Amino acid sequence: MQATWYEKQGPAHDVLVVGTMADPQPGPGEVRIRVQASGINPGDVKKRQDAFGVGMPFPRVIPHSDGAGVVDRVGPGVPASRVGQSVWCYGAQTYRPFGTAAEFTVVPQGQAVPLPEGVSFEQGACTGIPGLTAHRAVHAGGPIADRTVLVQGGAGAVGLCAVGLARLAGARVIATVRSQAGVAATTAAGAHDVVCTDGLSEQDIVAALRKVAGHGIDHIVEVAFDANISIDVEVLSSGGSIGTYATGRSTPSIPFWPLVFQNTRVFFLGSDDFPSEAKAAAASDINTLLGSGWPGFSVDRVFTLAQIAEAHVQVEAGGRRGRVVLVPR
Repeated sequence: MQATWYEKQGPAHDVLVVGTMADPQPGPGEVRIRVQASGINPGDVKKRQDAFGVGMPFPRVIPHSDGAGVVDRVGPGVPASRVGQSVWCYGAQTYRPFGTAAEFTVVPQGQAVPLPEGVSFEQGACTGIPGLTAHRAVHAGGPIADRTVLVQGGAGAVGLCAVGLARLAGARVIATVRSQAGVAATTAAGAHDVVCTDGLSEQDIVAALRKVAGHGIDHIVEVAFDANISIDVEVLSSGGSIGTYATGRSTPSIPFWPLVFQNTRVFFLGSDDFPSEAKAAAASDINTLLGSGWPGFSVDRVFTLAQIAEAHVQVEAGGRRGRVVLVPR
């Protein structure tokens, strides 16, 4: 098969290799997917950069955990009826060496989720990490039906999923975004109210959120813990919760006593290590969301396997309104 890989970490153009490898074969309980689209997440880029300082987990890594395609072979113990099924997958490169940046990938059968009818492979390839992270961040604090949920960074990949999943679960959903373009996307994703923070001071943001939150916010999905925790503590109801999955600084300062006096619960969430039952519940709800007419992601750029280094550079640069996807052609 044609594939892309790295055997050392570093800049994209220095370490990513495009070449030919043996076709992978599914083992017991696994399926092989002929990849039609491979999603690129910030975490994939950071692993290649060794941003987390863990080094090379395997001698050779095919990057990207998320993808979509068609099951073309199954391993022992997997029903033959899965052959020919269109799927999206997650965790292809989670504690495994070979991800979706190739013509074929192999995953445990539970991580190959049937793709709802009418949903494109490109959409499916964008779903895994953002969808699972969003679901966990939305539900970490408990049931949210008839409660108020704030999604910080509602126009991002996780944010859009969180807005849709919180709305699906019966919450009143408020979101913050940085631009007017983000207002439209987040509203389409299901937010009841959207606060554009462009040009607003911290106290202006607090005032705007208090105005639309009514009796307060019960749970916050947080994309920038370091930057937003002082806002979160001002708008969160007593006994409320925060599910956070990212931060700009690894050692942020926090308003300890206000969090204590409000009996705030904070959940720190890393998608690779969510419990298997949480991932299964997320996949089910994500499929419900995808099949409900939720608008999904805009795809900003599509690259071929041969262009993977440039695709990674695009993800590193940020500032895009849509996702970056790789296709094996």
